[in-house]
Amino acid sequence: MQTLWQLQLEETLSELEQQIQFRKGQVFVVGCSTSEVAGKRIGTGGTLDIAEDLYEPLQNFAERHRIYLAFQGCEHINRALTIEREAAEKYGWEPVTVVPMPKAGGSMSAFAYTSMKDPVVVEEVQAHAGIDIGQTMIGMHLKRVAVPVRTSVKLVGEAIVSAATTRPKLIGGERARYDRELVQLQEGYTDGID
Repeated sequence: MQTLWQLQLEETLSELEQQIQFRKGQVFVVGCSTSEVAGKRIGTGGTLDIAEDLYEPLQNFAERHRIYLAFQGCEHINRALTIEREAAEKYGWEPVTVVPMPKAGGSMSAFAYTSMKDPVVVEEVQAHAGIDIGQTMIGMHLKRVAVPVRTSVKLVGEAIVSAATTRPKLIGGERARYDRELVQLQEGYTDGID
């Protein structure tokens, strides 16, 4: 039987895939406090059980879109990310020497490290989109320019959930024209678009 947070995460991911056009090989960053999901303060009560519950829907989502997942670790490893070696090599991200643990890296990152085919940890990425479960502050790992993506789901378990995609910078001033699809306009964002 599925947990409430699995169902909430699946609904969130379903709504994201209706709003974001993924391309094969893109990177999707996941920040997740299993403590917050459980209704505790970030870093105080995380569990591998919650991480395991959430990993499956995330992995299924990544497989459907043929994208890479990058799991952000906690502050104890400076928010370094667990990612498949293939992705790190593709994007030129240098691995660092650390193995995420539940109390030094976070339960979600630690679970991902034991579940991936060939995991490595890198200090930073420039992800194309991402999800933040529990206010883990994934913004530092998103490409510029980050654009919020709204979903009807506001919580996964007890954790606040938010998501973002990215788009290329708009340059050229008021006379410039932009390709609406390339920019991936979000609802209500029309300023300066011809």
